[in-house]
Amino acid sequence: MSDYIVEAELREETGRGATRRLRRAGKLPGIIYGGDKPDLPISMDYNTVSKLLNEEHFHTSMLEVKVKGSRGKNTVLLKDSQYDPLMDTATHLDFMRVSAKDSITMDVPVVAINFEKCPGVAKGGMVALIRHSLEVSCRADSIPEHIEIDCSELDMNDTVHIEDVALPKGVEIHHDTNFTVLNISAPKGAGGGESEEGEAAEAAEESAED
Repeated sequence: MSDYIVEAELREETGRGATRRLRRAGKLPGIIYGGDKPDLPISMDYNTVSKLLNEEHFHTSMLEVKVKGSRGKNTVLLKDSQYDPLMDTATHLDFMRVSAKDSITMDVPVVAINFEKCPGVAKGGMVALIRHSLEVSCRADSIPEHIEIDCSELDMNDTVHIEDVALPKGVEIHHDTNFTVLNISAPKGAGGGESEEGEAAEAAEESAED
């Protein structure tokens, strides 16, 4: 069962000129592809879809696109969102046909939780996300909305690597190296190498002047 239903119409014209005219008319162009079926160029109501794009769950959910003038059901995932670099408005969406049992790979966001209980933060440290998203593999109907990193027991300078991350059941992250996902970093100038080196350099200059 799809979590969202998107209403769309078939696009009879394609190309830059046609898509510009669609956008001026308040429409958002897109395409549905895959599943051993022909590509379907579509258009959607911009205001309706732009609100959905602001919902995190929309980007990792199975969707149903109802295309006026087209037969059959389109169960899809949003695979790519293109944006205007100046206006930061959506300009084109790519949807890939899937079934619930399909194994898929896609990026999902990383979210730090319980940082208000984090010992390192209590000491003045900061939660630093090194990876804002992770590429996961799972069934199309089991895509996590995000990957949670529990910070409640992390102290200053603690690091969370990918092999430390608790993944939802059925979700895998393939990796060759145990890369860093998050750490608790000390505030600038608070102890550590840079300040110690600076103090040593100042002491040496004062000694030379004496």
